[in-house]
Amino acid sequence: MPRSDSPTQRVYEIAEEQYGYFTTRQAGSAGVDPRNVVMMAQRGTVERVSRGVYRLRRFPESSHGQYMEAILWPHGIQGVISHESALSLYGMSDVNPSKVHITVPQAYRVRRRVPRFLVLHHADLDSGEIETVEGIRATSPARTIRDCADTHLSTALLRQAISDGNRLGRLTKKQAECLETELLGPKDATAES
Repeated sequence: MPRSDSPTQRVYEIAEEQYGYFTTRQAGSAGVDPRNVVMMAQRGTVERVSRGVYRLRRFPESSHGQYMEAILWPHGIQGVISHESALSLYGMSDVNPSKVHITVPQAYRVRRRVPRFLVLHHADLDSGEIETVEGIRATSPARTIRDCADTHLSTALLRQAISDGNRLGRLTKKQAECLETELLGPKDATAES
């Protein structure tokens, strides 16, 4: 694809696929000098949302914008929406997390302050454990439910997440049954409670 002459246009081409967000690293890879990004911020074309992450000011707001900001925040890698945040993104259960949960690789070390709206989890994810939902990388539904169980999400919300995942086609019937047995115990034991 031919590259545009304008740094603003090059940044826009990156950001339009990411709910208006981009990183200085992405801009640099597109041939935009970091000083141009600083000048765009000074002119009010973009706003700095966290270190190295910017948003086009005139880009329409999206309910998924904070998820995109979250996965772009880790320097040098992309995080993956996970845990309760992934359940919410998938529309599986009534969970309503107050912070955005992301998973980064085990070896990733944080060398700056984590924004207050983020919760970091460390795990090495296989490619089969990552899906893209409306342009946002998230842990797969099955991995998400297991992660939520590991962080002690209530049994009622786990049961609802499995049921919703099956009903919405995000989990196969077999996956749902396996998750129920693995995380909630045998069916006859759950029917009595």
